[in-house]
Amino acid sequence: MAPDSASPQITVTFPDGNARPFPAGVTPADIAAEISKSLSKKAVSAMVDGVHWDLQWPIDRDATVAINTLSDEDAALELIRHDLAHVMARAVQEIWPDTKVTIGPVTDKGWFYDFDRAEPFTPEDLGKIEARMKDIIAARDPVRTEVWERDRAVAHYEKLGEPYKIELIDRIPAEAPIRMYWHGDWQDLCRGPHLQHTGQLPADSFKLMSVSGAHWFGQTDRPMLQRITGVAFRNRQELKDHLNFLEEAAKRDHRKLGREMDLFHMQEEAPGQVFWHPNGWTIYTQLQDYMRRKQRAGGYREINTPQVVDRKLWEASGHWDKYQHHMFIVEVDESRDGENDDASAKSHAHTRINALKPMNCPCHVQVFNQGLKSYRDLPLRLAEFGSCARFEPSGALHGIMRVRGFTQDDAHIFCTEDQIQEECARFIDFLAGVYRELGFPEFEIRFATRPEKRVGSEESWDYVENALENAIKAVGRDYVLEPGDGAFYGPKLDFYLTDAIGRVWQCGTFQVDPNLPERLGASYVAPDGEKKRPFMLHRACLGSFERFIGILIEEHSGKLPFWLAPRQVVVASITSDADDYVQDAVAQLQKAGVRAEADLRNEKINYKVREHSVGKVPVILAVGHREVEEKTVTVRRLGEKQTSVVPLADLVADLARDATAPDLR
Repeated sequence: MAPDSASPQITVTFPDGNARPFPAGVTPADIAAEISKSLSKKAVSAMVDGVHWDLQWPIDRDATVAINTLSDEDAALELIRHDLAHVMARAVQEIWPDTKVTIGPVTDKGWFYDFDRAEPFTPEDLGKIEARMKDIIAARDPVRTEVWERDRAVAHYEKLGEPYKIELIDRIPAEAPIRMYWHGDWQDLCRGPHLQHTGQLPADSFKLMSVSGAHWFGQTDRPMLQRITGVAFRNRQELKDHLNFLEEAAKRDHRKLGREMDLFHMQEEAPGQVFWHPNGWTIYTQLQDYMRRKQRAGGYREINTPQVVDRKLWEASGHWDKYQHHMFIVEVDESRDGENDDASAKSHAHTRINALKPMNCPCHVQVFNQGLKSYRDLPLRLAEFGSCARFEPSGALHGIMRVRGFTQDDAHIFCTEDQIQEECARFIDFLAGVYRELGFPEFEIRFATRPEKRVGSEESWDYVENALENAIKAVGRDYVLEPGDGAFYGPKLDFYLTDAIGRVWQCGTFQVDPNLPERLGASYVAPDGEKKRPFMLHRACLGSFERFIGILIEEHSGKLPFWLAPRQVVVASITSDADDYVQDAVAQLQKAGVRAEADLRNEKINYKVREHSVGKVPVILAVGHREVEEKTVTVRRLGEKQTSVVPLADLVADLARDATAPDLR
């Protein structure tokens, strides 16, 4: 019911600029009803001064109000996923009343809810829960909310035997309201907002996906809970599209393809680190050789710096205080002779604390600092395929995409302030050429500007931000502005690729840093003979080789461009009488620079073709009596059903061209 018209008045301004008076305490539901009956039925929530607002929450001040319906995608998805978390928890407790509930937040594509239940959930249980959820949706139970006193809420959950909810109340700030929600008769502690009734949920656009373990609040010393995860969308087609996307992503999973193509493996003895097999290392070295040539042509000078560095350098650079939790610490007793001493006994007086380098930047400054540098030496571009180690939680590791040991295509440009714009434009063109040749002609630039907490003068920030913006414009590129997301020492550009199934990956970066040269004492002699600090430009194209190779594998579903394919050609015999010709064909291909191998096994040709197709070999050549007599080969290309018969000499020339890296063609 709307507040009494005699109540104090507030002014509600609508998105079109029109304003109307309403009694203080009016709810968005009241406002929607005043506008029209149809809007009242369609309304799901509101935006009040930009804040997502439940239709039941009162408005007690002048405000700008927009009513949301299911056509407002962001708001609708948040509500759908949040309400489904509650409906799922209700369904679980209706089926298994002894289950205790904890939290159920919204995620990027759906939600999860963590439960404390003695018996483990099974995949079959997910079907039961989904069916009960659909019954709850069909019941169109009303959703209502109240704000309670803290003591009343605690007593309520003590009576229900829900200890996790009591702990959550203790974590709510004293000034924040304790808001209770009911979906029908089932109640949960929640900050909201929610839909008006369960019937507003689309019953055909959600799916429960998995059950997994999760510690309470992610702390290993807290109880292990059971997490049920679901996905949800606004309609059935959106759900179908997402499930198709997941199916396609599963086919492209670099971990699965890595096994099938015999590229790499990972094991418990070296968590987050890659054991590269010959096939995978071939991809790695081909990509590294390509980047080495590109960087050399781009004016970079390659260096190599130590992997284990004394903490003193990390303290001087500032990383010891801010980044130590990501470092692997190495302690060495320098008093040992390395031969006869007991390695387990340490002399603390002679123990030196080092760290495996998590990044290359401070070491590059050390190279710059050797010898006197003049303004004539700038810009100085130093590149390194730097092996780094960073501690990542075990739960965050993901194949070769998220690892603890990796190698960056890292470089640092030391330059003067007035060289920043030119170097930025030069790098964007360099990166664009690399991405184009690697199969990503389009990319997005995101421009992150000064954060609230920063060092340096406003004039310096103005100059550098203008330099980056002008550089982007000079090369004819667009950008997305990300205000406040820059580093504390300077603005940055991040470069994003979109793969074949629409996933976005951040790979390249360009960061302006006057801070590290200052901290580590870098300087050059200016034209007036005075020493000045250089600017340090951090830049990378691929990011890490490990992650970028994972992206390439998934982008191409393992069917890598011919020049990168680890096994380019298999010449397979149909009959043993063709063995000599097979060996001759392999020799000709190898001499032409093609990675070719022979398959002389006593197996049927169809078996050989299937096996090598699973291994994603781009070209399979079959050789039998006819091919030997005619000096031809039968060619089957990966993904094509039809074969062709071509002269061996012609094919060798064609494949030699295809095997050449794009920068050498």
